[in-house]
Amino acid sequence: MKKNLFLLIGFCIATFSANAQKKTYLELLANQPKWVDSVFNKLNRRDRIAQMFFVRAHTNLGKKYSDSVGMVIKKEQLGGVIFFQGGPVRQAVVTNAYQKVSKVPLIVANDGEWGLGMRLDSTISYPYQMTLGAIQNKDLIYRMGQEVAKDFKRMGMHLNLAPDADVNNNAKNPVINYRSFGENKYNVANKVGAYMKGMQDGGLLTSLKHFPGHGDTDVDSHYDLPQLNFSFTRLDTLEMYPFKELIKQGASGVMVAHMNIPQLDNTPNLPSTLSKPIITGILKEKIGFKGLIITDAMDMKGVVKYFKDGNADLMAIMAGNDILELSENSDRAIKLVRKAVRHNEIDMKVIDESVKKILTAKYWAGLNRKDTIVTQNIVADVNRKASYALVQELANASVTLLKGKPYIKNLIPIRRTAIISIGVPSVTTFQKEISKGYYNSVYYVLDKDASAAQISNVAREIGAFDQVIVGIHDSRARPANNIPLNAGIKNFIKELSSKNAVFALFANPYNLAGLPGLENSKGLVIAYQKEDYMQISAAAVINNRLVPSGKLPVSILPNYKFGDGL
Repeated sequence: MKKNLFLLIGFCIATFSANAQKKTYLELLANQPKWVDSVFNKLNRRDRIAQMFFVRAHTNLGKKYSDSVGMVIKKEQLGGVIFFQGGPVRQAVVTNAYQKVSKVPLIVANDGEWGLGMRLDSTISYPYQMTLGAIQNKDLIYRMGQEVAKDFKRMGMHLNLAPDADVNNNAKNPVINYRSFGENKYNVANKVGAYMKGMQDGGLLTSLKHFPGHGDTDVDSHYDLPQLNFSFTRLDTLEMYPFKELIKQGASGVMVAHMNIPQLDNTPNLPSTLSKPIITGILKEKIGFKGLIITDAMDMKGVVKYFKDGNADLMAIMAGNDILELSENSDRAIKLVRKAVRHNEIDMKVIDESVKKILTAKYWAGLNRKDTIVTQNIVADVNRKASYALVQELANASVTLLKGKPYIKNLIPIRRTAIISIGVPSVTTFQKEISKGYYNSVYYVLDKDASAAQISNVAREIGAFDQVIVGIHDSRARPANNIPLNAGIKNFIKELSSKNAVFALFANPYNLAGLPGLENSKGLVIAYQKEDYMQISAAAVINNRLVPSGKLPVSILPNYKFGDGL
């Protein structure tokens, strides 16, 4: 018995020591393992260049599509694959097939800013970063990072193309917006750091994006090339601030945005992804970043609009990127790079350095040992009870009370209460949860396109009630600006705001600017997004079962500013 106890203690100490002593990716880069050289030395020039290219994959487009991606991987021996939409079992099966045809194991990546659920069905979605920006306890966000790492690793993935480190200081931003932790650079750096550290401590490579900062633009780089016309001082002290801080904290990767920034590189129409002064001059040399530098998707209009026929890929490597994601044609790009090397336009030593960084990342992620993803129980394994409990904790910690603390406290459970949900076609979780605290209540629902007659009927009926509680719901898949409510509905909200009504907004907080009158309401709860867990949290505040602690991560002028919350 005593012998077994000693063995157990010894095993625990050894396990603890192994975990405690695991080097970070950056520490490993400084002292590259022998495995890196052993693999590198077996690669010819073409194979080394191919390691820099990561191909797109989906598992919701059928077997023919998946097989075609497999053929590209087998033929070109690329460095990695980035999965987008699909399902966990299908992705695991396809990943095993892709790894089988790769001589050098692939880095498997996913763009999962809010976890696997951003891309995969039957998996968990954590709250959006804007929601998390309201949370005051960053330890919760660190724990979320650890849970996301567990999910990724169970799926056989090694790199999350997240978190978003953009400071969203433009309320009209169409592409970042709710994907950012907010408008305050210190809050953004603080929260991104917690999420990044949670993932990296969990054994996952990360990628801060979109350097040098995509927060102050009203152009979506998927469709055109945004331009940032700010001074170097402004860019250095605001947009780049979170990146510089998090690089100091050991970020393993940085993704570069497609933006034209004249004060950093005045070449006409040149995206930052293709700029040597920005990537090599600022990111590598001035800031001193040693980790993986990854381009944003190379098939986006922001980069290929002005640089066609593979020239963007060639220039991205010349600029100093290590990984090119989603080239329009990787075979063509590899040929162009080989030709450039032959003509002394690119020094092969620069490419070799990038390849060794990629191979070191593969070693750090455990790819020096061949492994097969076990598909059995995979759905259950990425839907853990602890993860769902954490989602609710995050929601509870984010919900923000802007108005009406005394009024809500004095709502009376036995009084006749009208509970209205606006913007949805049927009764909501919010209404059901609220009714648990208000026993003499009636539900009303008004869809986003409700007719004047429907609005008038509800307005007439609720006149007989003592208390009115209203949920305003954004029914869209993503909580963008300009919540789709017709003029009649908006006018009804304004009328209710002047009476004794308490509101909960299940939408991006920027939508407050388009709903005049809410600033005059008796109570106003911001719950950031439409999901059930947010509806449960908002109801708990109005039922006086949850003390709200969230603070606004953005300003909505003229009525609300960053940090507001009772």
